[in-house]
Amino acid sequence: MTRQEALALVEEHTKNKNLIKHMLAVEAAMVAYAKRFNEDEEKWSVCGLLHDFDYEKEGENHPSKWALELLAEKGVDRDAIQAIIGHGLRNQPESRPTKMAKALFAVDELTGFIVACALVREDKMSSLEIDSIKKRMKKKDFAKGVSREDIMNGAEELGVDLDEHLQTVLDAMKGIRGELGL
Repeated sequence: MTRQEALALVEEHTKNKNLIKHMLAVEAAMVAYAKRFNEDEEKWSVCGLLHDFDYEKEGENHPSKWALELLAEKGVDRDAIQAIIGHGLRNQPESRPTKMAKALFAVDELTGFIVACALVREDKMSSLEIDSIKKRMKKKDFAKGVSREDIMNGAEELGVDLDEHLQTVLDAMKGIRGELGL
């Protein structure tokens, strides 16, 4: 599946603009890691874009059987489907055997946290730096719905230093901040 086909599938099944922006942020982070690991950028892009495409329809039951079957029918790479399954199994690191799966899990929560950090700043993402993100991570009352444990475990599973991970994802998101409205 191409990126354009993946985006069309996302837009067909997702009306919530913020959820689409989340998938775009995850896509950008996945492409950054594909470059870093010398992997197929389009395959990783498709994985990032599609990881939550069924969330509006299925909610907490996502990734759903329906979605996984549809992705297989549409020709989505098996590794990408496995990564999408693994990102939903938060407490099962063994469900993420590939770099792609580890990366998807590692960037998913972090992109949401970075958006939360940007939204409380006057200039949004323009001057956001990792020190500010790390300070906010320590504040339990900030972005309560974001699992700091998943962010930390994700970086560890991926084998990347937390500061490097924060910078990689932040830089990727800054690269598309116009699309994200940040």
